[in-house]
Amino acid sequence: MALSDKPSRQSLIPNFLYSSYSSTRTLPLKKMLQSPPTLDGVSSSPKSFVIPAPSEPSKKIEMYSPAFYAACTFGGILSCGLTHMAVTPLDLVKCNMQIDPAKYKSISSGFGVLLKEQGARGFFRGWVPTLLGYSAQGACKFGFYEFFKKYYSDIAGPEYAAKYKTLIYLAGSASAEVIADIALCPFEAVKVRVQTQPGFARGLSDGLPKFVRSEGTLGLYKGLVPLWGRQIPYTMMKFASFETIVEMLYKYAIPRPKDQCSKSLQLGVSFAGGYVAGVFCAIVSHPADNLVSFLNNAKGATVGDAVKKLGLWGLFTRGLPLRIVMIGTLTGAQWGIYDAFKVFVGLPTTGGPAPAAPAPAAAELAKA
Repeated sequence: MALSDKPSRQSLIPNFLYSSYSSTRTLPLKKMLQSPPTLDGVSSSPKSFVIPAPSEPSKKIEMYSPAFYAACTFGGILSCGLTHMAVTPLDLVKCNMQIDPAKYKSISSGFGVLLKEQGARGFFRGWVPTLLGYSAQGACKFGFYEFFKKYYSDIAGPEYAAKYKTLIYLAGSASAEVIADIALCPFEAVKVRVQTQPGFARGLSDGLPKFVRSEGTLGLYKGLVPLWGRQIPYTMMKFASFETIVEMLYKYAIPRPKDQCSKSLQLGVSFAGGYVAGVFCAIVSHPADNLVSFLNNAKGATVGDAVKKLGLWGLFTRGLPLRIVMIGTLTGAQWGIYDAFKVFVGLPTTGGPAPAAPAPAAAELAKA
């Protein structure tokens, strides 16, 4: 009777996250007994005793396989959805400071006004559209970034991909964000209206139908162009600076190669690189963030109206200190969660030395 090829315990990791190309590591009893036993009854082949723990997954994720992109997509959902929902109070104060600076004069006074008028529960107004919207955005952002980074690298070829890797990061992240913002935009429109207009709606379930009745379905995408203006530079900075910072940390600050570092140290590098990248992201994308808040709050408003009311200085500085704290923490946490999930399913963390690519076919070498 042969032993089962499946582990005795059910893995907590969903099966769809594993590639079907990897072979199982457990061995049937028949194969284990192929080597002749010694006099003391022990097989002479040391390979007979290589048996995985029952909880060990029977399959691994192959890099750049459909299972790899599915894992990155799910990691993006966790990374962006959970972190944006957690900082809803900061986002709420920030949006109100952008819309009504006379009433919300500073971070501390903004929290005081909200607590006085709406109570503690008011700090999490709009958390449902925040969670759903940024989960959808994170799925597209991280999943498509990994896809486009590989796609553009293959187009450029190994030599040019290594030489112009920063351009690859920028192009891949920009392409991913164009798609991600289409998924985010309707939720962002409802979120801003719920957060900045008390009494408009309690959340997504009643806010979305009311918004559509007021401005039509296309009104949900009124802020798409400013959202692209905010998010595309933000994401380009987020991914390109993160990849560069992490590479520099492993090159200059950590005395041993990445593959010799512990997983906890690698995740610490991911968080640190993400936090520094987030500070740059906040500065680059802040003017467009002010535009998005203004347009989604005022019915029929245009970009010109926003510039006229806020002024150029206000576009760049209103609410910026709070956004630096929020986005720095947010981006650091996002990279930490994303890479923690990748480690959990057996993938390497993002950044640092790239994994060795498979050897090209002889025909490809001949063409080169």
